[in-house]
Amino acid sequence: MRKELLLFIGFLFFTYIGLTQTVTDIDGNLYNTVTIGTQVWLKENLIVTHYNTGDEIPNVSSNATWLSLSNGAYCNYENNASLAPTYGRLYNWFAVNDNRGICPTGWHVATDAEWTILTDLLGGEAVAGGKLKEAGTLHWPSPNTGATNEVGFTALGGGYRSNTADYIGFGGIGSWRCSTESSTTNAWARGIFNDAINVDRGGYYEKFMGFSVRCIYDETVGIHDNNLKNDINFFPNPATERIYLNNSENQNIVVNVYNLIGDCVLQKKINHSNAEININSLLKGLYIIELTNENFTVQSKLIKE
Repeated sequence: MRKELLLFIGFLFFTYIGLTQTVTDIDGNLYNTVTIGTQVWLKENLIVTHYNTGDEIPNVSSNATWLSLSNGAYCNYENNASLAPTYGRLYNWFAVNDNRGICPTGWHVATDAEWTILTDLLGGEAVAGGKLKEAGTLHWPSPNTGATNEVGFTALGGGYRSNTADYIGFGGIGSWRCSTESSTTNAWARGIFNDAINVDRGGYYEKFMGFSVRCIYDETVGIHDNNLKNDINFFPNPATERIYLNNSENQNIVVNVYNLIGDCVLQKKINHSNAEININSLLKGLYIIELTNENFTVQSKLIKE
């Protein structure tokens, strides 16, 4: 049984942080992907210049024109298109929010909530920046504080276009536009810096400002849990504080929760329906929940948020 569990854990672990493939946008630009937790992200900043309908996204270099926009547009940092293949382009919120779509088909610009899921998984905004940044000083200036890129996100400092339309922070600041509004004039964004390990979350950025964009897959990744007994199930999943086990036949069941290295981190015996299991002691992440009695053993994933 231990061998089978470890094989199952190994498969889940691969799905959890190791799944990598490529995807192309409407212009034919190729992106790598990375799975982090239950999310799949593009590993590179967006560089597309057309909506998914084929319509052009206007490239606006004039400062005066950029500041007056209420429609979608992009620019290259300092109007230098040679930077785009490495650092991506900068987009205003109107391009992000256009229903014609700027991400590859099946993908969307990450929301404020989706960014929060990512940073929470990595220990919170105070420390997640270092884990997201590309390590070394090839693309970040020294000191690239705490950079490990341990989840393969490969954040780079593409700079941004400010509320005066000036270009600021290339190399040392990475700024990413969220699709979520914070007010009628502003939208959420994230910032990462060469001299810090935190991720800055701000809702005070005007919609016309230009930021890098990361796309996220439309569906979360998971294992189809079709091996659970029809008369036994647990919910919610993902969960934050408690899960509830629906044991309709009041069977005697041992519940074991394993982490991704196979250690049992929680155990409970139940013999009644609608049992409550407190998971507050678990760190955020992916676990395997195993239900056992004298007649069966079944395993499934459990996500602690």
